[in-house]
Amino acid sequence: MRKIGILAALALSVNLSGFAQQRSEQNHAERFEQLGTMLRSPNVYRTASGAPGHMYWQQQANYIIEVELNDDNQSIKGSEKITYVNNSPDQLTYIWVQLEQNQRGKDSETPKGTESSISPRMTLTQLQGILWHTDDYAYQVLDVKGKDGSPLKVAVNQTMMRVDLPTPLKSGESFEFAIDWSFNIHDRTGFIGGRPGYEYFAGDGNYLYTMAEWFPRMAVYSDFEGWQNKQFLGSGEFALAFGNYEVHITVPADHMVGATGELQNPEEVLSSAELDRWNTAKKTFDKPVVIRTQAEAEKLEKSKATGKKTWKFKAENVRDFAWTSSRKFIWDAMAVKQGGKDVMAMSYYAKEANPLWGQYSTRVVAHTIKSYSAHTFDYPYPTAISVEAANGMEYPMICFNYGRPDSDGTYSEAIKNGMISVIIHEVGHNFFPMIVNSDERQWTWMDEGLNTFMQFMAEQEWDRNYPSRRGPAHKIVPYMRSEKNLLEPIMTNSENIIQFGPNAYAKPATALNILRETVMGRELFDYAFKEYARRWMFKHPTPEDLFRTMEDASAVDLDWFWRGWFYGTEAVDISIENVAWYKMDNRTPSQKAADEKKVADLEETYVSRSKNMTDIKETYVEADPATKDFYATYNPFQVTPADEESYKKFMASLSPKEKELLNSNLNFYEVKFRNEGGLVMPIILEWQFADGTSELEKIPVEIWRKNETEVSKVFAKQKEVVKLVLDPNRETADIDESSNYWPREMMPSRFEMYKRSGGVRGAASGSNPMKEAKKK
Repeated sequence: MRKIGILAALALSVNLSGFAQQRSEQNHAERFEQLGTMLRSPNVYRTASGAPGHMYWQQQANYIIEVELNDDNQSIKGSEKITYVNNSPDQLTYIWVQLEQNQRGKDSETPKGTESSISPRMTLTQLQGILWHTDDYAYQVLDVKGKDGSPLKVAVNQTMMRVDLPTPLKSGESFEFAIDWSFNIHDRTGFIGGRPGYEYFAGDGNYLYTMAEWFPRMAVYSDFEGWQNKQFLGSGEFALAFGNYEVHITVPADHMVGATGELQNPEEVLSSAELDRWNTAKKTFDKPVVIRTQAEAEKLEKSKATGKKTWKFKAENVRDFAWTSSRKFIWDAMAVKQGGKDVMAMSYYAKEANPLWGQYSTRVVAHTIKSYSAHTFDYPYPTAISVEAANGMEYPMICFNYGRPDSDGTYSEAIKNGMISVIIHEVGHNFFPMIVNSDERQWTWMDEGLNTFMQFMAEQEWDRNYPSRRGPAHKIVPYMRSEKNLLEPIMTNSENIIQFGPNAYAKPATALNILRETVMGRELFDYAFKEYARRWMFKHPTPEDLFRTMEDASAVDLDWFWRGWFYGTEAVDISIENVAWYKMDNRTPSQKAADEKKVADLEETYVSRSKNMTDIKETYVEADPATKDFYATYNPFQVTPADEESYKKFMASLSPKEKELLNSNLNFYEVKFRNEGGLVMPIILEWQFADGTSELEKIPVEIWRKNETEVSKVFAKQKEVVKLVLDPNRETADIDESSNYWPREMMPSRFEMYKRSGGVRGAASGSNPMKEAKKK
């Protein structure tokens, strides 16, 4: 008999996928190294903890603007007075002003630097995009003067204008200057598209204007970049300074105007009935109050007023200003209690958006304010507006959204959910980046990714079974599985991203959701994320400030996570390579001998031996006694007194704890994991036992720190395991779930057919069960 060891392998060891493959030459690479010099060094402006430093500063730009809309030829003209306050420690000899409207000019660099090709079938819109346009939508008049009225020297470089200062602007001083301008408004539903513009309604001959990027705006001068004067090419959005606005908007007398800020002269621009309803809305918290009705709007559509009205707005501590105007507008509003004050949630929409918008829009605005505030800080502004404009874009206190039913008022569930999602998303942008004011021109993900993550939480709080499109880990898998030449890190400049939506919206949102649910846990994550939002509200954060704050407020080392998810393009793909099952060997010599005999007999049982028992009448040894020796009668499974004595001595030598362990009947499972995708993540296992119960177990990511390619782990289980599932709740975005099972399971791949249809963004398309039900 062999000596009894503490562990002996049971006769089961399953190798699932050729584990004897070669290991990589460098198992320990850089995935767990600290980010170090990849981050900007802390300084007096931004601390190593991720908080603003004791000498943090930012510039301020205050505006007084007069603008008039021409509804006859779709143009605007305006004049503005800018007071620029230099809070930096630097002396400035020039300042930069952004002219985004020039991106739509006939000489724009955007179409010149955009790839194009000819297909066998081309739409008119596609051809127009290649030809661009002959109409000029750039600034037509651009007159820049100092406070005393004298012309200032300027240099216009595409979408940026440098204003040379008459004398250097010292730290703590301010500079006041004025700009007059005008431009033609483009049709944003056409090939130019974009965020601002007009939509024409042929049925009633009216226009709906969404005015954004409509005035020359100060660029940001910061401690970490100096002037942010990167050209606007269409994708990278905006880096803007905070300031106070006083804006007077002159429009046709029958137009309704919504804008950033608070309306200062409601008595002058609203009818007496509208004014009464407005005052009622300010005291109504349970449902929207309709201030201009659909019937009133439809009446205004039929005849155009000849007079004009000027709507006056003020906004404090905002980074931008946008507005909308149309005689088509229905307007409703309700109050929302938030942070000890009342916020007005409002919606503006044409009859084409009803009944969907009247039922949902303002309610969704109110919900978004409450949801986002609970996860960050109390919404600080007095209003939040949603405008139906077949669009999706955000500005302080106002946003433009899509979602229209069919002409009979029916709509698909996809249209309804799409509308709810875009309203949550665009209203949510008030928090990121309108208040937590990151540089969108450089890091799209810092506003879109963070906001998409917040949107996911708000959607789930809206409806328990809400079909969120982005946020859950498994929904990023198709992108993570893309060809490597189609991937780039999240930390990529906005204009250089290939797959814009998945990279800048979905992947960072997914990463944050994984941080919250799997890596950090909700309690630690929520505290740290709220701390980041609180620290940087009304300031200009960078990625380093987010990364450092999340670690500083949680005591969780996340450098490996930022490195993998934000600086890399590797995917999550962890495979169960091999599972070996062991039992503690506590058998007596007799039991062990009997078991070994069974195994030996089994090994010698095969087809030829079985047939030979009858076919071979007598073997040579059986026929010749001279061939028989000692081993002819030897029994290797015979238990001797010496074996029994050795066993007794061994048992007597064990301590009580050793005896308890030996008799515990534990099952030991040695599991080997392989990191096929490269992106290290925690290992989450579901153990399914023979008695029908199950257990979830999480192995921290640090198990990979010394071997990033392949690790093994032994698990002790009281019960016998029949199945092992890796990442059962789809928490980690594993791109190949077929290797997540022991024993292996076949996973079906599915495909579906669809028919693409076009139309105004957010208009109904596809299946519409409501319409079908209405026909019955």
